[in-house]
Amino acid sequence: MSDLDLLTQSLARNVKHWRAVRGFTLDVLAARAGVSRGMLIQIEQARTNPSIGTVVKIGDALGVAITTLLDYEQGPKVRIVPADRAVRLWHTEAGSYNRLLAGTEAPGPLEMWDWRLMPGESSPSEPHPRGTVELLHVSAGELTLTVDGEDHRIPAGASASFEANAPHVYGNRGDVPMEMVMAVSVPPVSAQSAPTPPPVQ
Repeated sequence: MSDLDLLTQSLARNVKHWRAVRGFTLDVLAARAGVSRGMLIQIEQARTNPSIGTVVKIGDALGVAITTLLDYEQGPKVRIVPADRAVRLWHTEAGSYNRLLAGTEAPGPLEMWDWRLMPGESSPSEPHPRGTVELLHVSAGELTLTVDGEDHRIPAGASASFEANAPHVYGNRGDVPMEMVMAVSVPPVSAQSAPTPPPVQ
């Protein structure tokens, strides 16, 4: 079985598990995540490989990290993710990519990412739940971070933080590859923010 097949099956199993834990029906999760009910059914039956945007939306709606949805092995206190287990969730033919390095629930989802953007490429992101914060450090090139339509240039060696509940875009407008490490902290789903749904289907 290929790595992609394993990820597809892990995602199917864990989306269904966390939907049951939260008490969400397919319709409730679809509405919270902005994903069609049909797409969720395909994901839970391991019949599709959704885009990174779709996985992020589902994780945000369930209040869990992407690593939780992809079923990383968990130890009692220390969890080590070998280099070959870092999951590349997005890439382009030109060589841009991001890799999910590690994640945990503390108390809400907390993720660490490795990003590489080739010259002229960009990756847009829809707003995350209110309270989501991103921290990033650029190690090579220059990042153009656009938040809610406003550009911010972040050169190599510089770091930045921002509230990620607005549309944002990571872009490389330079002529050399841009590399950065980014951490994302998402607030936990609270009982007050979750609707009272009918029984799980």
